[in-house]
Parts: sequence; structure tokens; C-alpha cells
Amino acid sequence: MQVDHTLLQASEKGDEKALYRLYKMCYGVLHSIGSRYAVDEDECCILVNSAFMKIVKGLNKYSSTVPFEAWIRRIMINNCIDHHRKHRKYKKTISYSEELPDSRATPVDFNLADKLFDAEQLKEMIKELPPMSATVFNLFAIDGYSHKEICKMLGIKMGTSKWHLSHARSKLQLRLKSMQKTAGRIRNHEPGEERRQRV
Repeated sequence: MQVDHTLLQASEKGDEKALYRLYKMCYGVLHSIGSRYAVDEDECCILVNSAFMKIVKGLNKYSSTVPFEAWIRRIMINNCIDHHRKHRKYKKTISYSEELPDSRATPVDFNLADKLFDAEQLKEMIKELPPMSATVFNLFAIDGYSHKEICKMLGIKMGTSKWHLSHARSKLQLRLKSMQKTAGRIRNHEPGEERRQRV
């Protein structure tokens, strides 16, 4: 993402046209992140708009030595986590097994999944996970945070973070296998083939 320094200066001063241009530039990145953390499109829009306000307010602190896209991604992710911590009860009474889900299980093959299913289907699979597991998975597997960083962001212990990640991977693996079998049956059950078998 290439951003003009004069656009940032104008936006910082409150120029409406500049703010609109900046919003359009940021929207795709912010929305793609928000859609993974939000429960629906309405909440995603709230997250996008509140993050954009933080971006505008923080323009005076932005350093061009940091890629602008990386900077706004960090703000958006932090905004999502802050929103979730305020509006969702993360710390529920859950009995975590001392043993993590089987780490030897076949890892989720997102390259294969990407060929079989579109991005929206993959997002929906992640949203089917328990909220905390989905959040930890998003932060670790997609956004690249370490367990140490996740623990600090969410206020949880290292073992809890690792448990949720393994739990999410196991659930996604089962879901992918199920969908791949269904897709295979559909491909192998061609209408024309059925007619030939009946003849």
C-alpha cells in the first residue's frame, strides 16, 4: 500500500476530502481483518470505523520508517481485541484438559482448502469455532503473533493459549475433512454419469 505523505498531513488536519480518500485506501485491509474477528457484518463495520478513528488520531505518531499497511493492521487487530474484551466474556469457567489435543494430527492444509473452498467459506469455518479458540487461531496462525504476545493481549496463560490453538486446529481439520468428502461426492456424482448407469 503506497500512501502519499501529503495525504496523511491533510488527513491529520481534518481535511474531509483527504479523510475520505484515506478511508477508501484503508478500508480493504481493515475490513479483511475485522471480518475474521467480528460475529457479523454490522460488528465488522463498527470495528472498521472505530479503528479508522484511532488511525486518524494517531497520524501524528506515525513514522514513515514503518510500512503504513503494517501500522494500520496492528491498530485494527488491537482494536478488535479491545472490543472483544469489553463486549465478550472471555474468561468463562472452562475445564481445560491437562493434555492438549493430539498435536500429531495431520495439520490443516489451507493450500488444499483454498483450492476447494473460497475465502468466505474458510472464514465461516473459523467463525464456527468457540470464540476464544477462533481468536487465538486468528492471532497465531493468520496474524503471526506469538503465544507470549497473545497471552499479554488476551490476559490468559501460556497453556490456555496453546490449548485453544490446538483445539482450533483439530476442529478445523475435522471440518475440512468433512467438506472435502462432501465436495468429492458431488464431483463423483455427475448427473450424466447417473443417467448412463441407469441405461
